[in-house]
Amino acid sequence: MEPGARLCLALCLAGVLPAPGEQGGSRGAEPPPPVPGAASPLTQGIPGLGAPAGDEGGRGSRRASCPSQLPEGPAARSWGFLGRGPAVPRPLQAPLRVSPGCRAAPGRFAYKLLHDLFANYSSALRPVEDTDRALNVTLKVTLAQIIDMDERNQVLTSYLWVRQTWLDSHLTWDKDEYGGIDSIRIPSSYVWRPDIILYNNADEHFGGSMETNVVLRSDGHITWDSPAITKSSCKVDVSYFPFDGQQCRLTFGSWTYNGNQIDLRNQLDSGDLTDFVENVEWEVLGMPATRNVITYGCCSEPYPDVTYTLLLRRRASFYIFNLLLPCIMVSFLAPLGFYLPAASGEKVSLGVTVLLALTVFQLLVAESMPPSESVPLIGKYYIATMTMITASTALTIFIMNVHHCGPGARPVPPWARRLILHHMARLCCVYEVGESCKSPQRGPGGRAAAGDVRAAGESPGEGQVGTQVRGCPWDHCLCHHDALLRNVGYIASCFRRHRANQRRTGEWKKVAKVMDRFFMWVFFLMVFLMSVLVLGNAA
Repeated sequence: MEPGARLCLALCLAGVLPAPGEQGGSRGAEPPPPVPGAASPLTQGIPGLGAPAGDEGGRGSRRASCPSQLPEGPAARSWGFLGRGPAVPRPLQAPLRVSPGCRAAPGRFAYKLLHDLFANYSSALRPVEDTDRALNVTLKVTLAQIIDMDERNQVLTSYLWVRQTWLDSHLTWDKDEYGGIDSIRIPSSYVWRPDIILYNNADEHFGGSMETNVVLRSDGHITWDSPAITKSSCKVDVSYFPFDGQQCRLTFGSWTYNGNQIDLRNQLDSGDLTDFVENVEWEVLGMPATRNVITYGCCSEPYPDVTYTLLLRRRASFYIFNLLLPCIMVSFLAPLGFYLPAASGEKVSLGVTVLLALTVFQLLVAESMPPSESVPLIGKYYIATMTMITASTALTIFIMNVHHCGPGARPVPPWARRLILHHMARLCCVYEVGESCKSPQRGPGGRAAAGDVRAAGESPGEGQVGTQVRGCPWDHCLCHHDALLRNVGYIASCFRRHRANQRRTGEWKKVAKVMDRFFMWVFFLMVFLMSVLVLGNAA
């Protein structure tokens, strides 16, 4: 027995040290037996009698609670000391009791255990008793956060917690021989580790997991928890953007050990999402795990791997309010170009302006999408709307040409008169000034038509003048002069031609107006149907 322990035991037997029940006012609790090699509270700080160097334990070690200096005054008299003189023990007055402050810390056992375990250990070899048997490695992945999803480069950046568990048959011990130590935490570089990596890693530096400690238990089981920020390749399908969902796979497996050497299995049927931090753009629907055994073309041995499929769904609120709704509102401006009067001169300018606005939105979508053959849903909507606006602009130019038909234009064909001026005008409620939807239409055999025929052939009052000329007395009138008659006839014919040109011009303007109203409602219906189809496909 060491000198410090002998002195401590002597003081306890002499009754100098108080019993455990007398400290703190508690009674009746029997203290545990003293640990050999413990430093006495009376010998701390005395050369040759203190605790040996390196006796301070790590986590879980007990520190001595005895005072480091000798008491003075009343405390010294209560402990059996008189002033600063030598310690004089009292006579034996109490039964045999050991102070709890004299127990030693198990830190020295941890150092001894570490030295004994790794004296003849090599971390380069697979820790199995039989080299023909496979070593079981259990994998558990916890998804902590989705950092970024780069659709253009098809790279998913995620923050994972990876737990690997295996049995090292060379690192076992009897915990009773080492002060009851059941587990220790040591650097992961001290032990053998399976080379489990992410197969679809897309990081240019190809960094692995963080070098954290491993938990080594007395039965040889090793647990290695390591956080890792991974960049994995993910095939992005943007066919239904911004209402799309993605499936990104994280495949873990050994790079050099085949299935006959390492049997890799997943601990749970899915990834752990209990500590997941919600992402503002993506919603995680699940993370199922599957175990695969694949034989590659390079090797004949099977290679097991564990694949976690991350099911993601995009939160479309941002894209609806910033890309889809502005496009729909701009698209409804295109049919209003037909309602704009032709005399304003801004019909074509409005169509071109709307087309340029949609082109800007299309470029914004194209910058964030990967260059693939599949066109996103919102891109299809933009292309369809731009095609419709291009067609409306071309129709506007054609209708403006019809509107500005001059006096030399042909008369309106009979089929156009019946289809456009009669049926379509009534359908679109296009009437002349003074008419309404309830006004009777002027038929070809009615009075209005007869008046038009008369207006086309002669001017008002011309028949009366002719009658008066034909019936006027020959001797009392100068109308029989040829020059005067020719001038009157020329004026009447010019007036008739002018009225006919005005009537033809008015008819062509009415045709253009009816076509404007008809195509306005047609394009309004097209924009509405396209918007419903886009939202329906999204649902």
